[in-house]
Amino acid sequence: MANTDNKDISYADLKALLGKSQSLLLVDVRSKEEVDKGCIPGSIHIPVDTVESALALEPVEFKAKYGVTKPPLDAPELVFHCQMGKRGGLATGKARELGFQNARNYAGGYKEWSEKEGK
Repeated sequence: MANTDNKDISYADLKALLGKSQSLLLVDVRSKEEVDKGCIPGSIHIPVDTVESALALEPVEFKAKYGVTKPPLDAPELVFHCQMGKRGGLATGKARELGFQNARNYAGGYKEWSEKEGK
């Protein structure tokens, strides 16, 4: 269950969600060049500077653009990440400002993920 007081999620928690959750939306907010070098399986790419406009899209437009269903405002498992945590934190803050109160940041980012996964 999402904890609305906690804006960050750990590697272990994210790994568990990836293994069991059908409703997890993991958003990679890094640049296209960074994503091209590797990404967390199951993530979708929405660059940090477009997160606000992406989350403001109508559900039909969001699905057409990103290939997944737009999360509802009360989505329990909406997680952003970047390389090392800063941009993911900015995106999480933007999402919360827009009403996505359970949005969280994987603060370890792709750097921690790739180290732990041996990528």
